[in-house]
Amino acid sequence: MRIRHLRLALSLALVSAGAVVLAGCVAPATDEREGETDAARLSTSTASFWDSSTVHSISVDVDDDTLAELLETYESTGDKEWIEVTVTIDGEVYEGAGLKLKGNSSLKSVTSDDDPSGIPWIIRLDKFVDGQNHEGITDFVVRGNSSETSLNEAVALDLLDLAGLASEQAAATRFTIAGSTALRLVVENPGDSWNDSTLGATALYKAESGGDYSYRGDDPESYTDVFDQEAGDDDLAPLISFLKFINDSDDETFSAELSQHLDVTEFATYLAFQDVVDNFDDIDGPGNNSYLAYDADTGLMTVVNWDLNLAFGASPGGAGAGGAGGDGMAMPDRGDAVAPDRGDVGAPEGDARADRPTLPGDDEGAQMGGGGGRGGSNTLASRFLADEDFHALYESELEELEDLFYGSGAAEDILQTWSDALVAGAGDLVDADVIAADAADLTASFERLAD
Repeated sequence: MRIRHLRLALSLALVSAGAVVLAGCVAPATDEREGETDAARLSTSTASFWDSSTVHSISVDVDDDTLAELLETYESTGDKEWIEVTVTIDGEVYEGAGLKLKGNSSLKSVTSDDDPSGIPWIIRLDKFVDGQNHEGITDFVVRGNSSETSLNEAVALDLLDLAGLASEQAAATRFTIAGSTALRLVVENPGDSWNDSTLGATALYKAESGGDYSYRGDDPESYTDVFDQEAGDDDLAPLISFLKFINDSDDETFSAELSQHLDVTEFATYLAFQDVVDNFDDIDGPGNNSYLAYDADTGLMTVVNWDLNLAFGASPGGAGAGGAGGDGMAMPDRGDAVAPDRGDVGAPEGDARADRPTLPGDDEGAQMGGGGGRGGSNTLASRFLADEDFHALYESELEELEDLFYGSGAAEDILQTWSDALVAGAGDLVDADVIAADAADLTASFERLAD
């Protein structure tokens, strides 16, 4: 077990003993960034808003006509515009905040007639008022639910943190807008503030759903539609250099020199994590969901997780974990799955990622993702798992995480905390039987994935 996992396991023991510990951070700030980010790092880590043992509240006060115009603009043009609103968070009022639609495929069917309390949003407290924040937090993402409770994503995010990987903190929230209230999971937005408090990366690049990890030459303009810089230095040169290596190096060079370009242990953990929580919608999935974080001090990229609302076998159609898909089709177990086509790059025999289920709508998802259909379409994931040594590292991480999450009972403890909070604080929004059913589905998933 690596030091990172030992530290996080110790943190779990302290939490269970009633001690207060900070969430695990992936990397400390560099000396140059230390004075600039330490305050934000401490503030967001200790923010009471991210307390998962209670249900929080966010209320958005917005002019009806302005809101209608925002939705009509998106429906007719696809443009996502910022509007100025007043936001109340756990009783604290913030005027001059910004509100914008958030997402890509999750917004496909959004129309001006939809209940806005069920739509994915991003709230920025400092959009129109410089420096405005709530407990050090400036950006809040109101996630698209995959179930009424979103328990699957909430638990998966806590497990991501337990694994020692960069995770967005989350809160179960009573979200009110235009007079309508719904239970929504709210998470940190991976931008400047999150980077300062969690990663301290020199640059943070988001992979877009219509792109892939291909090398498109040295012109930064060629990457406009496939990567978006979210934080740090405005420079695509490290990204382009990385993409050139993972695409153009021969197998011998890739194997020998990848560790000079990528934190390979972190990446092995990342890949193992996706399988241990049964999430197909990752770097290798239809949405191309991932970030790349560049550290100028080490010269290394790190693959950062994003979007876990389909973890534990949840369906894009809105079924709970381990339940039926939106079209009523049952979600298959990994053990019954047909291995997806990995193209020209094969994985070593026994690759657990080859056992992922082929889910309803995958073909559509692959089209949405451009080059990012799942099952071997991501160059980095495919080449990494095709290498014998890297694959062995992945297998080692897989075994370690299974024990850390399920063998220790940590996943069940995390689930209990979230479900208890929902019963106590959102029973009027989601029936207790629904919460219990979603929790039971997750427990069944834990048992299946521990086998």
